[in-house]
Amino acid sequence: MESIWAYPAGSGHTEGQDLTGCAVAAADGTIGHVDREAEHFGMRHLVVDTGVWVFGRSVLVPVGMVTGIDTGARSVTVACTRAEVKAAPRFRTDSETMDRDYLASVGDYYHRLPPRDTSAE
Repeated sequence: MESIWAYPAGSGHTEGQDLTGCAVAAADGTIGHVDREAEHFGMRHLVVDTGVWVFGRSVLVPVGMVTGIDTGARSVTVACTRAEVKAAPRFRTDSETMDRDYLASVGDYYHRLPPRDTSAE
């Protein structure tokens, strides 16, 4: 499951890249924008502000879900649907980004999602 916490090869990620403010798109539409990137316990993830879509809350998305980064368009594409992001373990406070058990539950959730064919995107 460690791969869920690392950017996949071919995602377009380069070390030191700032994704803050980038739009985040799921397979079926926009989910929000990157508020920040964090890494604790080797568990690297994006905190995505969903705006009004999910009642003004944020969600955590492990960077292993990133399928593409377009720096020109300032966008990040993830390999899941809006419903799957909405159903992920709820993110309530920033302290959860430093809670190993919470991060493990998020990683486990995304790791268990069915694989997607992203070659057509």
